[in-house]
Amino acid sequence: MLLGVGAVRAAGWLFVLCVVAACVAGSLAVLGRRTRWGVVHDMVAVPLATLEAVPWAWSGLREARPKGASSMRRYGVSVAATAALLVVFVPLLGGADATFADLLSSLVPAVDGASAWHWILLFGVVGVGALAALYLLAGPPAAAEEGSRPVRQWSRSEWVLPVSALTVLFGVFVGAQFVALFGGDDYVQRTAGLTYAEYARSGFWQLSAVSILTLAVILAVLHWSEQDSAADRRWLRVLLTAVSVLSLVIVGSALARMWTYQQAYGFTVLRVLVGVCELWVGLVYLLVLVAIALLRWTWVSRAAVGTALGTLIALAVLNPEHLVADRNIDRWEQGKRLDTGYLSTLSPDIIPALTRLPDPLRTKIEDPIRADLDEDSWWSWNWSRESAR
Repeated sequence: MLLGVGAVRAAGWLFVLCVVAACVAGSLAVLGRRTRWGVVHDMVAVPLATLEAVPWAWSGLREARPKGASSMRRYGVSVAATAALLVVFVPLLGGADATFADLLSSLVPAVDGASAWHWILLFGVVGVGALAALYLLAGPPAAAEEGSRPVRQWSRSEWVLPVSALTVLFGVFVGAQFVALFGGDDYVQRTAGLTYAEYARSGFWQLSAVSILTLAVILAVLHWSEQDSAADRRWLRVLLTAVSVLSLVIVGSALARMWTYQQAYGFTVLRVLVGVCELWVGLVYLLVLVAIALLRWTWVSRAAVGTALGTLIALAVLNPEHLVADRNIDRWEQGKRLDTGYLSTLSPDIIPALTRLPDPLRTKIEDPIRADLDEDSWWSWNWSRESAR
């Protein structure tokens, strides 16, 4: 599905993300180790194995050579003799007859140096990657060590105070958020001296950092805290659930701020992308809430990677550049400025959204996009570019 995005969406940045994600998914699928410590290694295991896979394959070929060395040598001589004969006789016969030369030109594809090197490099990368996958399948590494519970664990008296303080802090912050939300633009201007859009812009990145750092705190407490008694487990569930729920509200606040900011200043691909990343963080918090309820978290890391890949597929289905164009046109219909210069730098994915614009404005955006369209070969055919043509 990830690799298939390139045949549907024309946005180059989206396809690059999907190719990287497909490589991660393939590497995880080759090993299939479901452990929290092995997931980071397994995401890049296939590229790392290329250093060992090539010597492994070469040694295997050397061991197999004595059985069929003479037949392989005979086949090699035959292929070389055939190539030599064709190199000599094909140009001679082509020069002797114009009809035959025209037939040759239609049958033999024209190969330029850049294209040839492009395909050689692609074949080399894919071939070595496949070889590395075979190497890992032939001799899979041992299961990643789960590790026992740390010898020195945090007692309840050690972790309850900092986590409780964090819970109270988040509770006060969330309360202030609701006051600002219901107070609206007038309240924010009186208290912060900012418009609501400026207020929304000022806090998105800080709230994103808070939500990510809090995840690290929660997972650290889950791993290092004592869980021997029923009271320990009850305190863990109550406090960490409270922090996680409040953090989910903070994630929602960050998303609302980004939405408000885009409504005021316009939509861009980068703003949509960071919003989707924050949405994924919210999904991870839901996974963490399940882990807290079960007090088992070894599956969270692999599930987080899975939700990240699923979010990327959902983003491709959403068609982000079309969404950006569509929302900006909505703003224009409300009397706000339309950044035609920015929209003209996007891919043909946005062209269906431009039908809502009057002809002069639509042409101003479409013409630069269509001017950059080259003819696709069979291997680079794309539905969005073909529709634009």
